[in-house]
Amino acid sequence: MTPGLRMAAKVAVSLAVGAVCIAYAIHGMNGPAVLAAVRALPLSAVAIYLATVAVTHLFRAWRWDYLLRSLDVRVPLGRLLVISSVGFMAILALPIRLGEFVRPYFLAREQRVRMSAALGTVAVERIMDGLLISILFFISYLGSARDAFSPELRVGAWLSLGGFLGLATFLALAQVWTEKTIALVLRLSLLERLAPARAHRIADKLRSLISGFRVLGDGRNFAMFLLQSLLYWGSNGVGMWILARQMGLDLSMSAAFTTMAFTGVVLMVPNSPGLVGQFEAGIKIALLAYLPASVVNAGGMAYAILLHGLQTIWYVGVGLLALPALAPASARTSIGEALRESTLAAEEAAREEIGTRRAKAALPPQPIAGGSEPSRGSEVEMT
Repeated sequence: MTPGLRMAAKVAVSLAVGAVCIAYAIHGMNGPAVLAAVRALPLSAVAIYLATVAVTHLFRAWRWDYLLRSLDVRVPLGRLLVISSVGFMAILALPIRLGEFVRPYFLAREQRVRMSAALGTVAVERIMDGLLISILFFISYLGSARDAFSPELRVGAWLSLGGFLGLATFLALAQVWTEKTIALVLRLSLLERLAPARAHRIADKLRSLISGFRVLGDGRNFAMFLLQSLLYWGSNGVGMWILARQMGLDLSMSAAFTTMAFTGVVLMVPNSPGLVGQFEAGIKIALLAYLPASVVNAGGMAYAILLHGLQTIWYVGVGLLALPALAPASARTSIGEALRESTLAAEEAAREEIGTRRAKAALPPQPIAGGSEPSRGSEVEMT
């Protein structure tokens, strides 16, 4: 399948996900009650919620600095906020998380860092976020009455935790036994038998992902990253709880965090453009565990729409304000141009990384001074 066909297939999946989620979200919705609830929200409540979004935005951007430090890359906080703001806007606005390439692209363009290494730090963020919210979601499930969770939430709690714990276990083992772990994954997935050519490509992508996770060896910076991740998700959950109370929804703090965690898990699947429908469907499913269906289809849907709308306004607005600061001298930068350039840069980085690894694998051992063979510990580490 050509790259164009692969992209078209991914976009089609993204649109299908959005259509299914929209249909679910609007099913049974009380339109007039939703509109009345939106109109009744005072501007002071909007301002308070946006203040929590600003705090969330700060920690979400700042924590990246501690992953970059593991690559000996130092970026001033102001510049980090500019790059991250444009990247967050791209992630929110574009389908199938195409915007994930934008932050690494602008970073690699300004700093002496490889695009593949910058992409590795973003992969760390994504997987650690998934693990954190999965654990949070599972803890809330264990701490609640079992009948409060719908079958969808119960299945989601177990699947999300199992999936991310499995991935975390794979990455931990792969740091010590890289090739053996990759070989085991390919063997268990039957890719070597069913699709040998694809198995080689998957193996190369796994090696790139594993090399990105070597930043975990920097204990101090990784601990700071985890702390700021907790602050990021914590401020997000508190903001959701505050807005729910301002809208008259009887939602406890723990229920607000469960709603945030479940919605985060839903957004991990191929996302619809702008998260339209997907965001609202995740909120609706979670709220049904705590509130009557009649309340969810009225005030609950108004809450979901406002959450999504206010976050979109914030991230798109801040991203557009930051975008001109990333333009080279005497040039203009658009989000479309950034997407095209970052996608091409990511593809080129992946090809270079694969070529470098294969070339290193093909090199024979080089003799050291005196004609003796190098010891195993003196081999060049593949990164």
